[in-house]
Amino acid sequence: MIPKIETINEKKLVGKRMTMCYADYRIGELWGSFMPRRKEITNTLTNDLISLVVYAPNHFINFKSTNEFERWATVEVENFNKVPDEMETYNLSSGLYAVFNYKGMSSGAPYFFHYIYTEWVPN
Repeated sequence: MIPKIETINEKKLVGKRMTMCYADYRIGELWGSFMPRRKEITNTLTNDLISLVVYAPNHFINFKSTNEFERWATVEVENFNKVPDEMETYNLSSGLYAVFNYKGMSSGAPYFFHYIYTEWVPN
């Protein structure tokens, strides 16, 4: 589970987002609402699905499982000319990112995130 550290160019993303917290983690609901409609996004650049989390700057200071964040289910698009109803856009800024690729069952995701936040990030 070692990430690739990559310099990423700006990405235009289209998808759905939800506000949630780890105490009420609704990622299945988010992806369940996005996946049946992803083919409505007609100007995609790849077949990759991008799961994005946007934390407030102080999210991990005095961390509580009830701290809210935005979770996105997205795909990368060429432009924002054709955004399906009830979907939104997100500009991912260019910069240096740690990219973790997870393939597997959703039941394994908690272990994956536990490693990232309790071992990789602190070190």
